[in-house]
Amino acid sequence: MSLYISKLRLFNWKNFHECELDLTKRCFIIGANASGKSNLLDALRFLRDIAKQGGGLQSAVEQRGGVTKIRCLAARQRTDISIETELRDIETDELCWTYGLKIKNVGGGIMKNHAAVLEEKVFSQKDGKYVVNRTEWTGNEDSDTLKYTHLEQTTANKDFRVIRDTFADIEYLNVVPQLVRESGSAVLTTGKEDYYGRNFLNRLSKLPERTRKSYLRKINDVLRTVVPQMDELSFVRDEMGVPHIEARYKHWRDKGSKQNETAFSDGTLRLIGFLFAMLDGNGIILLEEPEINLNSGVVEQLPEFIARMQRNKKRQVLVTTHSYDMLSSVGIGTAEVAVLETSPEGTKVSSLSEIPSLQAAVDAGFSIADAAIPAIKPSTANEMNTKL
Repeated sequence: MSLYISKLRLFNWKNFHECELDLTKRCFIIGANASGKSNLLDALRFLRDIAKQGGGLQSAVEQRGGVTKIRCLAARQRTDISIETELRDIETDELCWTYGLKIKNVGGGIMKNHAAVLEEKVFSQKDGKYVVNRTEWTGNEDSDTLKYTHLEQTTANKDFRVIRDTFADIEYLNVVPQLVRESGSAVLTTGKEDYYGRNFLNRLSKLPERTRKSYLRKINDVLRTVVPQMDELSFVRDEMGVPHIEARYKHWRDKGSKQNETAFSDGTLRLIGFLFAMLDGNGIILLEEPEINLNSGVVEQLPEFIARMQRNKKRQVLVTTHSYDMLSSVGIGTAEVAVLETSPEGTKVSSLSEIPSLQAAVDAGFSIADAAIPAIKPSTANEMNTKL
């Protein structure tokens, strides 16, 4: 069974003091700078970091600087942090599970700060009961057991391992072209999650040759339509054994010339990363502003490309974006757009379909872009040029 996350509830998570959001199988997350788009995705990455092999609660918290760095600045009397998700069958849309985790900070002084589980609950819709219902007051819990979630423990998650697998398979991609170009000379952090592309080529090298060739052939077919002078995308190793992707660039010479990723444009590398992410794996994928460095004509096609890929491979795709061109796609529904709005009490999150003025604008014939982009523009942005 493949699942997707249909609802996300956050309390005291970074920008979000308290929010609840319905997530669709293809979801576009928009908002002004510093409104919390990346932090919203990071709540799902946090669950992945707990569930993945070699991860766990303490590691996930430490990667983010500790509980106090995660906690929302708008927190008041309550200082706990909670994440709750609802998970549905991606084929039937049937609600299957609810997973919730509440944590707090413990320690200080001579005792090292760490995260402790306040609550962990797993509800099975099929069985109509809680499979897990832990609290700090449960009789068999102590300070040591509360350092760990059942999600990360193989013996404890056997009744809801499908949730563990769903979280563990979440992928995040935000390729930084400079890191891809430098990957041959940099020390590869192969033991860590690769969010920005430093290990992209190393990851490509670990694929079975048949799979790698298939991916590169499909990526090459798309690239030809965007970069007509580029062809024959292939995987090679140099004399030092360092992996590279190589392509033939057509020019005035009959056979053109071959170049590797160090000579590819930023847009080309980001597009290759996007296409690879869509082809590889089956889990939920989180894409951070995939429009960066891409021509507007290409960006306009990304929503439909995602939808077409989802028809062949059932997987949820969540996208953060600032792009007018992205949101101009006629196939995007108002329920597929999550709007983030900042406030003194933390960022508020709503589906565009839940904001009457924006839904009315779309109903009147405006595109999603025309309705939503002005709504997320900072009210004082026009004063920018008066400040220097």
